[in-house]
Amino acid sequence: MTQRPIGEGSTRRTFLRASGAAGLGTAALGAVGASAVPARAADGQPAAGADLARGTRPPVHTGTGLDRLPHPLVVGHRGACGYRPEETLGSYELALELGADVIEQDLVPTKDGHLVVRHENNIAETTDVAAHPEFAARRATRTVDGQAVTGWFTEDFTLAELRTLRAKERLPQQRQRNTLYDGRWPVPTFREVVDFARQRSRTLGRDVWLYVETKHPSYFRSIGLPLEERLADELRRGGLAGRNGRAILQSFEPSSLQRLAKLVDNPRIQLLSTADSRPYDFRLAGDPRTVADLVTADGLRWLSSFAHGIGPTTQLVAPVDASGRLQQPTALVADAHRAGLVVHPYTVRNENSFLPADYRRGTDPNAYGDAIGWARYLYELGVDGFFTDNADTSRLARQDFWAARGATS
Repeated sequence: MTQRPIGEGSTRRTFLRASGAAGLGTAALGAVGASAVPARAADGQPAAGADLARGTRPPVHTGTGLDRLPHPLVVGHRGACGYRPEETLGSYELALELGADVIEQDLVPTKDGHLVVRHENNIAETTDVAAHPEFAARRATRTVDGQAVTGWFTEDFTLAELRTLRAKERLPQQRQRNTLYDGRWPVPTFREVVDFARQRSRTLGRDVWLYVETKHPSYFRSIGLPLEERLADELRRGGLAGRNGRAILQSFEPSSLQRLAKLVDNPRIQLLSTADSRPYDFRLAGDPRTVADLVTADGLRWLSSFAHGIGPTTQLVAPVDASGRLQQPTALVADAHRAGLVVHPYTVRNENSFLPADYRRGTDPNAYGDAIGWARYLYELGVDGFFTDNADTSRLARQDFWAARGATS
């Protein structure tokens, strides 16, 4: 998900009512003063319901399929990559067992045009390619989205060659237990994940949805391997295309979503990186707008002309200061809802190093903090779901959130 630099049932849950969002204004993303810090409980955590930007009824999007999903969503980020090497069938299987409503895939192409599921086209960190002497000469430096990257790239391998590799843990220093599964699974094709989701839908007795990202779409189009047409073809083949499909489409590049909108009528989510960043296709086109421009009222209205929602960083919703402590939430959730957009931030993880300082426990950056409290805080802010590496803890937070509101299926 990051741009470079079941349990409860599938019925739709009661949405949040308008509450407490008035007075926060537009989604200002600049620094805030100490007086704007949310109120704290005795243990130092933000007090429940204190100065939160929750509220406003989220858009329903009847007919897109989003209205058939639980609310708020638990999205298995690359599967259950807090516990298994990411974007493997083992990771997806565990995510569903832990209660994820939707499982996410990042798509990149092979040399011969097949779509495979990897976080990046550089597979140096996510496969054992470096241990294959027959591919040593494939190591190269590519300029991807304006940045020089050195490694091994999927676009230099045929699918048959790529299938000789095995997946491994991307963050072995932080997630040492995950290395137990290094080498267990191959790199899956997107077609295999679609078939897996169909099979698991039958065995689970519920629809398994996919959340699919086009990775570096302008780059791949520039080298003759466009993603959108291939993705649309695979969705049609798998019966996932259109309003009755079970796939949400996402991209950091607005032009990729606009292309997809002309090919298949699936729900689309615009991913948003840091406030000062610019989508790569904007840079290519000379469009000066930054993410900060896209989260204004005008920017959100423009996004709503081709997208059904946004996937911002959590800091665009719940910013932190230089020490990592939470500041006053922005009004992005309420503003996006007013523009008819759902909000699915990324990424919630259990480890202290990924949590706001308010929710860290102890001094070990790799130890678990209060991830349930952090997830609950985001639900209180009114998000419509989020991407999580640990579907089980996010699901528990959602159960607490529902219980506090007396929500029923």
